Amino acid sequence: MSDSLHEPWLRGIAFNPAAPSDVLIRLVDPAAGEAGLLMCEGRDLPDAVIDAALHHPAREIRRALARNRHIDPARLTPLATDPSGIVRGWLASGPRHYPRWVRPLPDDILVTLLTAQDAGEDGTLTKDEIVAALDSSRQIPLSFYRSMAGHEHPELRVHATWRWHSLTAAQQAALLDDPDPSVRKVAQESGWELDPETVEAKLPSISVFSKPHVLGRCALSPALVEQCFAEGTVSPLAWNPHTPPDAVARLARHPDARVRAAVATRPDLGPDLAAELREDPDEDVRTHARLHPFSRTWAEHGAIDRAIGHGPDCPCPDEPATGPSPDWFAACAVSEEPVLRRVAARWPGLPADLVGALAQDDDEEVRIRLACHHRLAPPHLLLDVFVTHPDHRPHLLTRPAFPHTGWTHLIGHPDPDVRALAAADPTLPEPPVEDPDDAVRRAAAANPNLTPETLETLLTDPRTAEGAAANPSLPLFRMHALLDHCLNGVATPPTATRR
Repeated sequence: MSDSLHEPWLRGIAFNPAAPSDVLIRLVDPAAGEAGLLMCEGRDLPDAVIDAALHHPAREIRRALARNRHIDPARLTPLATDPSGIVRGWLASGPRHYPRWVRPLPDDILVTLLTAQDAGEDGTLTKDEIVAALDSSRQIPLSFYRSMAGHEHPELRVHATWRWHSLTAAQQAALLDDPDPSVRKVAQESGWELDPETVEAKLPSISVFSKPHVLGRCALSPALVEQCFAEGTVSPLAWNPHTPPDAVARLARHPDARVRAAVATRPDLGPDLAAELREDPDEDVRTHARLHPFSRTWAEHGAIDRAIGHGPDCPCPDEPATGPSPDWFAACAVSEEPVLRRVAARWPGLPADLVGALAQDDDEEVRIRLACHHRLAPPHLLLDVFVTHPDHRPHLLTRPAFPHTGWTHLIGHPDPDVRALAAADPTLPEPPVEDPDDAVRRAAAANPNLTPETLETLLTDPRTAEGAAANPSLPLFRMHALLDHCLNGVATPPTATRR
């Protein structure tokens, strides 16, 4: 057989769901090239294969495994002390392509990475670079930062100050009075955002890209508030919880309707201003003002603001575990206001009965958000959103409930991504192996409904070889025979007839 089929066969076997450990371990061989790396990063793996990759002498194999989002992250514990800084750095960075939901790393891995005294033997990264990658990876849950505030290791108490606003008043006070001077110093510096004079002094040196964040989050001096009004940069003040009441009143009557709308959901808005905004000439402002009774705390305000500020095709991550109470989200789920039902649909903790109701909601945005953010979203909804909203497809494919049957009526769909899912449906009588699109042909060739004779023919066609090698009905002896040919140069029998 032609050597040009080697790579498609290797890639196909690497992602064959029926390939056992002994087959997959052979792909960890450097001779397998890119297929082994793709396998270590891109699919769930049996324990024996994970062990082989964890202790593999090739740094590239261990590095690929470090970014695998399909296996239990606790299995990656040895990589936190890997001899290579590159491997540690990839583990700290998390899965590639910024998935919408990232599983947190176990506490022992987090502690190891945050308290490491070195960055590996190869000197490819510094310890600080690895910690910075970890901090931005979304793999550290907020609960861990809070638990670090009382940790016996001073370095972890320092890291706790990175989420100063998420700590309780008692935790902040303890860190400000910490027995370790380095912890006390960082804690004192962490509170600068609540000191108006310090904020005013720091602002000129802050980059133009970060200034809106500062103006929207920090305590501002009267002079700085007036400067914002004078310069026309008041939008961040509308969501800043420290904006003084007199400035809030001015913002509620601002000529820009977008500013008035942002103010309308503030929990500190007085009843007179709330009533005034409910009669605003701008429809968007009136809509926001109607939501005000549900915005009684800043956590609730933040949840509403996220729902308002993001459209139906927004790829933002799932909501954090902390925030408004479950009862509040449940009340939003049965509200007559579509915006509030969209808020509820984004919360992954919503109970099953409310999920079922929102899956049938008249508002399309409610259904889209539910499909993208809730693990109990029903399969029919995931299918519908996949077909109608391409931006969400990569994320929807990772959902545990994503359906792999029920697609046959879409086999003629004009979108090849949809046809590919239909071509892989095992209930499809005749998979379209001659489709003009490469991805559809690969999916059809991997359909377990194909006959052994057809599968053998597809293995010899460069257009379908990868899909055929990924077909779960491919016999085990055939997988080994293909690997023998690709990795060892052994002659491969032209058919599946076993000798």
